Amino acid sequence: MAKHGRKFTEAREKVDREREYSPHDAVRLVKETKVAKFDETVEVHIRTGLNVRHADEQLRGTIALPHGLGKDVKIAVFAKGDKAREAEEAGADFVGAEDLAERVQNENFTDFDVAIATPDMMPVVGRLGRILGPQGKMPNPKVGTVTMDVRKAVEESKAGKVEYRTDRTAIVHMVVGKTSFEDDKLLGNYQAIIEELIRAKPSAAKGRYIRSVVLASSMGPGIKIDPSKTKDLTESEEASATAA
Repeated sequence: MAKHGRKFTEAREKVDREREYSPHDAVRLVKETKVAKFDETVEVHIRTGLNVRHADEQLRGTIALPHGLGKDVKIAVFAKGDKAREAEEAGADFVGAEDLAERVQNENFTDFDVAIATPDMMPVVGRLGRILGPQGKMPNPKVGTVTMDVRKAVEESKAGKVEYRTDRTAIVHMVVGKTSFEDDKLLGNYQAIIEELIRAKPSAAKGRYIRSVVLASSMGPGIKIDPSKTKDLTESEEASATAA
């Protein structure tokens, strides 16, 4: 434990906590400051200026990251008959109807990343809101997880389609990839996230929209990113590499 604490302190000393780094420098630094032996997850935390108490300023949607998540996404599908078979053929990890819902309700089973349901199953799945809701796993037609096109939903989720939303403090938390990713892949995913949030900006939003951005690995220190740097990040990375 002491050894890990020392590593974290050394990693934190490499980061200027007052500086807003360019996305390229932040990606390099997040890889330099990883402290664990395992392949750490890289996350981005984006603080918005939205007033999430107002329904028209809440932010929620999905995005398919161009370079995936770097992990095997576990998917649970609530469906019956042909749609259940379709889900299994598409690669869903857990498929069921009332039996799967009972497992979630009685055993608190949530060992999956995404839950998908056909519309006819929602009266059953709706009872699981108290368990799935706080974990962001409740199927929702607005983000394509309540659908009859089960195959497409499973395949997109397996390929790296992820849901995003503001939390109670107007912050969006998202996975960008792994520390083992090449720099341009982390930058590509980061740019896709920023561009999606800008595209999805609620029309009722007032003032400065993206207030701050912090990049961090699972066990590493937070690194502030200049929120104004949003365009052509991978091209800029290639240019700087060529110049070097």
